[in-house]
Amino acid sequence: MSVPVWSWSPEVWWTLFGHFLALSLMSIGGAITLVPDMHRRLVQDSALLSDADFTGAIALAQAAPGPNVLFVALMGWYAGGLGGAVVSMVGIMLPSTTLALAVSRWVSVRRHWLGVRAFQAGMTPVTVGLLLATGWHLMPPLDGQPRAWGLAVAVALLVWRTRIRLIWLVLAGAVLGALGVV
Repeated sequence: MSVPVWSWSPEVWWTLFGHFLALSLMSIGGAITLVPDMHRRLVQDSALLSDADFTGAIALAQAAPGPNVLFVALMGWYAGGLGGAVVSMVGIMLPSTTLALAVSRWVSVRRHWLGVRAFQAGMTPVTVGLLLATGWHLMPPLDGQPRAWGLAVAVALLVWRTRIRLIWLVLAGAVLGALGVV
């Protein structure tokens, strides 16, 4: 999708800002865990992005160096140019960053409390569930490709059961893709 560098679209900007602001406090495990809801709102409900632009934004941001939250800026860019990118990033970052700073200061003083330790342990399955939902949402283009599904399961098991660095798994996936295996 070609978007002018500066497209004046306050309606789109408000939509993006409001959506990402609301999602910000639910981004346990990072913004990537919110991909299913982003897709529903940006592609299905408001048609601000096409499926290809949505998936492309995530793929490009994941491949680029830097924080993976950059896919939010790319979605904003595709939907509303430079202004869309800025308001999307401010919307996703402002509440969660403010809350994370306040909570980390509070927890650092109270880390020995049983309730604090229990909360931290309880957030692990929530994060894993959100990541699985994101992976499930991004997998449909692989329908009918059992090798790709097998690779996804194998990688999930390797990440879960070993200490292999993720960069090696990404490299292996790139090689298998380049060779046409998946």
